[in-house]
Amino acid sequence: MLEPSIDQLQIKINSKYTLVTLSAKRARQLKDHNILQIEEPKSKKPVGIALEEIYADKLMYTPADEK
Repeated sequence: MLEPSIDQLQIKINSKYTLVTLSAKRARQLKDHNILQIEEPKSKKPVGIALEEIYADKLMYTPADEK
């Protein structure tokens, strides 16, 4: 089961597409550099860690229309 849940994550980022894109990019960064923004993540996999970072408000994005 995904932790944090998709419902919890959609409170932070309301678009599933943006959530997937952001977490995939961050997972690639984690795989290449392994620099974590949270201490002691529950997940062992890069995508899970990226989702935990989003939920902990350590990973943010600015929508294109707000730039």
